[in-house]
Amino acid sequence: MTTKRKSTSIKKAKVDSVVKVALLGFGTVGSSVARVLAASKFRGVELTHIFNRNPARKRSSDAARLLPASVVWTDDIDVILHSDVDIVVELMGGLNPVEGWLRKALAAGKSVVTANKQLIAYRGTSLAKLAALHDVYLMHGAAVAGGVPVIPGVLQGLGGDQVTKLSGIVNGTCNYILSRMEGGADYATVLADAQQLGYAESDPAADVDGHDARAKLCILSRIAMHAELNPDEVATQTISTIEAIDFSYAKELNCTIRQVSRAELDGKLVHARVAPMLVPLASPMAWSHGTQNMVIVSGRFGGDVVFSGHGAGGEPTAVAVVSDVLAVAQGCKTVQLPVRKREVTGDFMAPHYLRFVVDDKPGIVSAISGALTTVGANIDSILQRRGYPKHRLPFVVTTEPSLTSTIDHALASIARMDCMLERPLCLQMLEPEDKAE
Repeated sequence: MTTKRKSTSIKKAKVDSVVKVALLGFGTVGSSVARVLAASKFRGVELTHIFNRNPARKRSSDAARLLPASVVWTDDIDVILHSDVDIVVELMGGLNPVEGWLRKALAAGKSVVTANKQLIAYRGTSLAKLAALHDVYLMHGAAVAGGVPVIPGVLQGLGGDQVTKLSGIVNGTCNYILSRMEGGADYATVLADAQQLGYAESDPAADVDGHDARAKLCILSRIAMHAELNPDEVATQTISTIEAIDFSYAKELNCTIRQVSRAELDGKLVHARVAPMLVPLASPMAWSHGTQNMVIVSGRFGGDVVFSGHGAGGEPTAVAVVSDVLAVAQGCKTVQLPVRKREVTGDFMAPHYLRFVVDDKPGIVSAISGALTTVGANIDSILQRRGYPKHRLPFVVTTEPSLTSTIDHALASIARMDCMLERPLCLQMLEPEDKAE
């Protein structure tokens, strides 16, 4: 959510003096922002303060050596809040204590630039109102897809359209893991590699369980469809239950598997879900590998627009952050449209991929078919690869389009069958006619 500065102090500052910038956080992204500012030397923009815990340690880093000696380093947030800086750039993440700090900064007449997706997903609307009240800016172009200009592209380029749905890959960690598994690697090995490379945290739950992507989906829903969603009400599904066999079966179905974030406006209701899904090989999302992000926005008048690029990493994210800083410094305006709270459901009408692992015996397929028929779902195909022992046999059933809640109801009874060795895996299948999806 971006707010317009009604006063002219920032606009005058760029001509008459210098717009002063403070960084909160000097980690991977914060140090990259500092390097970009130091290397580019944007006229009228000056980094004057850096807040970080244990600043003495950070001042000895290579990135810190590029900065002017005049930069004030501190671990006291009040030094920033009581300073004469014009823009506070927050790159620390989380809700507490960051939210309180930024509220004080906005109330003190300082604009805020942040890459904090959780903060914007949960508090973006109220922070935007506070920024408007004090005639300052709240910018968050780096909160979704890092260096891919999705947020400014949607706000500035698609404000005249009526966006009805969006989908995409907005978590580089999961995309790295699943695209490596597509090549034959197993989940545990790839996750360990991702952690070693710095793509995944030591506790990867926020990424692999969909919470990171959920926050980003809520932000995109607000700016694209003007629908405010409660992130806690958006359905998520972990990628940790995906196995190599699922990619083999997906290939037989001319698909691959990606963590997809999707939302669709349906009157006053929004269908929204973050989950691993089968993606047709012809879809642009199937072509996204490594940490690449991709977002497809579908409008009533303009059709599909695709944003793609590197969504992770210090420097791509720093580009988005610095672009927001420049926008504030130059008094740039954005399209403002009303946002309304919407109810959300994880239900989509879609074909579903159901993978079972069973102790094989006669009548299993008939029993599964019966459970699906009972809830009004029909089987589309059955796939069984050779080479697996009968006492632990994985096979797949795909269904004709049904509501996810309907399939879940059937699986609840199927899971109780004596022959089931694992909880059945259920994935939505994106259809080719969805084009971008």
